[in-house]
Amino acid sequence: MIRALWTAGTGMNVHQSNLDVISNNIANVNTNGYKKSRADFQDLMYQTLRLQGVTSESGNQIPVGIQIGHGAMLASVQKVFLQGDYQMTGNELDIAIEGNGFFQITLPSGDRAYTRAGSLKRNSDGRIVTSDGYPLEPNITIPQNTTNLSIEADGTVSALVQGTTAPQQIGTIELATFQNLAGLKAMGKSLFVETEASGTPVTGRPGENGLGTTLQGYIEMSNVNVMQEMINLIIGQRAYEVNTKAIQAADEMLQMATSIRR
Repeated sequence: MIRALWTAGTGMNVHQSNLDVISNNIANVNTNGYKKSRADFQDLMYQTLRLQGVTSESGNQIPVGIQIGHGAMLASVQKVFLQGDYQMTGNELDIAIEGNGFFQITLPSGDRAYTRAGSLKRNSDGRIVTSDGYPLEPNITIPQNTTNLSIEADGTVSALVQGTTAPQQIGTIELATFQNLAGLKAMGKSLFVETEASGTPVTGRPGENGLGTTLQGYIEMSNVNVMQEMINLIIGQRAYEVNTKAIQAADEMLQMATSIRR
């Protein structure tokens, strides 16, 4: 009975963590480029009371053993890098990635970060930056008096400057991808950084070497499915509830056992 209390307690812990993950997904349902998370669980150690295949007193082999588990634990919380829906904005600096890849961002520390959030801006120097002011890598500077900005599917950026008749190429957007996307570390602000688990980035022009293409005038929305998350929320809530019932049942059994008089 004491073991049942601890075992059900581990179930409450993992399902609380699951609800935390689901709540974060729902909170970011309208976050551009957000990738939903998924909690994975695994069982804990077992107490073996009888091994499988042992020989009984009568000489027969017992085909099954007796093992009692000690609950569950959180094994991992990983990002699911499925494509989100597109939203047309018409903004010339809103860029979606059709397919695989990330935009490359330079952080104030000089380190490189990666994002799918393509709601880009232009700072006072004309550089293309994120909403937090982090510059796009490689650096692209929009000339003054630009009347039209064009971004092709292969990442080519061209600007039509006032007083000219033909657009001029001012740079090329390069994308990056990784061998193991689930190994990327989420930093908040829709940014990811590489880790040893993700491997080193493979960069290139959009449309080459398995990289996706760029789509101007669109942004990629969150890949959170609200209906699915609500179903997961109900399932998680019920799982948490039945674990509390198991604790109550074990407590009542323990109370009955301790109330027995000799």
